[in-house]
Formats: sequence, structure tokens, C-alpha cells
Amino acid sequence: MRIFDPHIHMTSRTTDDYERMRAAGVAAVVEPSFWLGQPRTSAASFLDYFDSLLGWEPYRAAQYGIAHHCTLALNPKEANDPRCTPVLEELPRYLEKDNVVAVGEIGYDSLTPAEDEALAAQLELAARHGLPALVHTPHRDKAAGLERTLAVLAESELPPERVVLDHLNETTVDRAKDSGCWMAFSVYPDTKMDERRTVAVLRRLGLERMLVNSAADWGRSDPLKTRRVADAMLADGFTEDDVDLVLWRNPVAFYAQSGRLDLEERAVPEDWEGNSILRGAPAGR
Repeated sequence: MRIFDPHIHMTSRTTDDYERMRAAGVAAVVEPSFWLGQPRTSAASFLDYFDSLLGWEPYRAAQYGIAHHCTLALNPKEANDPRCTPVLEELPRYLEKDNVVAVGEIGYDSLTPAEDEALAAQLELAARHGLPALVHTPHRDKAAGLERTLAVLAESELPPERVVLDHLNETTVDRAKDSGCWMAFSVYPDTKMDERRTVAVLRRLGLERMLVNSAADWGRSDPLKTRRVADAMLADGFTEDDVDLVLWRNPVAFYAQSGRLDLEERAVPEDWEGNSILRGAPAGR
């Protein structure tokens, strides 16, 4: 089984997670930029973070044969902080980097005017740079947030087939499907979607334009949720080809629109800018 997790925050995970993910079949990931876990005090903190998503994290992932790409953006939560918004001026040069396969996460957190402006500006950047967009639908007021998202999308130059609407659930997926955008489900231990509900949606609406991710982050989450959904699909009567479509071919098709998705296994450097993760490794490694 081959698995592509199209939304996971490996910065917040240990290297042991990479090892467990590879053993479970995960061979590729996309890591969207997101909040720091505490308030940022300047836009400069984004730049070191973006650099880590382009360098250190691909290096860590490669130790276990996992292809790592990223999406970069000013995320919705921090779009409300004027200390952070100057990063929008820095984004264009980062969106030219080879390993960046979309603009994201963008969208809404609290449905504020500042979030309106950040979303519209970054959709424009995506169109200008020929990139798709990963859109975060809010965890509160989901239906209203989705409608507001679709209204801003309709005014942008980015066509729906180049947009994935993430964090969907049963209350929003039908409207998302009608929009023509790709649809994504984040599967969590306690919140958001679980395996059973996700499989039920796939059974009802079909597999076209559907993505499943773990969105594993700082909080209680599980980087193996993609594999657990795959197993639940098989238990529900879906075929191995169905699983491969949702867990591999669909995310490949979406991010391939960037023209930058590279899933070829490459030689792993001994270190990244003089640093390695080999401390405490067995003798001889």
C-alpha cells in the first residue's frame, strides 16, 4: 500500500513519527505552513520557518524514504496580527522555490475583514505563480465560513479545480462538491472527522476529487490516520484500487498541478547544513 498524506505538520512531530509512517506505507507528504503554537512577534519568524520547510524537513523525511513538499502562506489565524502580515511581501520569492507545491494554508479562522484581505491577496499570488491553493475552512461557523470562502474564490482568477477545501465534514462537503473544488478531510482521534465518518462520506459521494489527511500537529493527533482510513475503506468493501485512488493518485493529481511535484527517491545527504539527526544512532550508522 502506498500513501500520500497531503496535509501534515511534521515540524510538530518527532523523527520517530517519520519511521512509523514509512512502515505504515506513507511514502509522500505535503506540509502546509501554519501557526507557531504561540503568537509570533514579527514576520521574520516566518522566514526561518519557511526555510526549515524547504530544507530541514525534507532532509528528515528523506531518512525514511518519504518525499516531502510544502505549501507556504500567511495562515488565517495569524492574518489578524499586524506583526505578521508583512510576510505577504516576502512570499513571492518563496513561492518560486522548487519544493513549494501550493499556496497554503489560507482561508478563515474567525471570519474577520483581515482574513478576507489575506485570502484574496494569497489567491492572487497563487494565480500569479501558477500554483494551486490549499484552503483552510474554519473550525467554527463552518457553513458560513465555506460560503464566505467560495465568494472570495469566485472573485479570484484561480479556477476551482486548482483549489482544495480542507477540514470539511458532513455539513459542508455537499456544497464543496458542487463548487467544483477538490475536497479534503482531516481525520483526528477526538475532533474533526474520524475513519468511520470519512468512509461514509466516500461511500455516499464517490471518490472523485477526494483527499484524506491526518493534519497531525501540536495537539492530540495521529500521523497514521491516513493508513487507518485506508484500512477502514477496505473493511467497508472498497477495493485496493479505490484506496490507491484516494490515498495516492488523488493527492498526486492535485499537487502535480504545480508542475513541481517530484516523487523520485533521491540520495540522502549525510547532513543538512552541518546538522544531522543521527545523534544516539546505533554504532556504525
